[in-house]
Amino acid sequence: MSDNSTILKHPKGRELLSAWKALSGEALLKAVLKERSLKVAVSSSFGTESAVLLDMVARINPAIPIITVDTGRLFAESIAYREALTKHLDLLDVRVIRPAESLVANMDPDGLLYQSNPDACCQGRKVMPYAMTVAGFDILITGRKRHHGDGRQHLDVVEVTGAHVKVNPLAHFSADDIEVALRSRNLPRHPLAEAGYPSIGCQPCTHKACPSKGVRSGRWAGHEKTECGIHTFL
Repeated sequence: MSDNSTILKHPKGRELLSAWKALSGEALLKAVLKERSLKVAVSSSFGTESAVLLDMVARINPAIPIITVDTGRLFAESIAYREALTKHLDLLDVRVIRPAESLVANMDPDGLLYQSNPDACCQGRKVMPYAMTVAGFDILITGRKRHHGDGRQHLDVVEVTGAHVKVNPLAHFSADDIEVALRSRNLPRHPLAEAGYPSIGCQPCTHKACPSKGVRSGRWAGHEKTECGIHTFL
């Protein structure tokens, strides 16, 4: 556990961590969001499964900041879905973060960096602006799940990473759990979900997934890369 973690400076820090680790789903969200002394934000891609977590958040406190990154290379469908879901859930503080135009022009003048160095492309377009934004928060709530595989298969519901605590309320949710939640809550679907895109990032680097290879098999196809970096940079 990092000595830099803000949670350890909280009078009830260790007690809170212990209590949170015994919870999941909406119960975990409620417990975290009631701690007014801690600065909390939700990290969301507004992807195919994002509506489940965002609906839970909206039911508890629709004014919690939602941090999402627009790299400038997103699918038009993803942008439209972000706007539609924000309106549907009455989310009050969705913060769309974008990389500096000067940075993109300098590092990727021809727009083809994703082909030669996808890590550097993600770093400039996504990780850097995200890291600068979340630096002011103590707790980051994410929608990551174990069933996505790769480095997420042993995901804990609560992680202490540097100065932040990452809370993953849906870590234990299976694909079936997500589907049940989408239907029972009558949530709108990402328009690319039924077209074979269970995990969606930037348009140039996202392909249809191979069902036998997992949910995220369409991300950075042809590369060993499985994460953009915003959840691993810490």
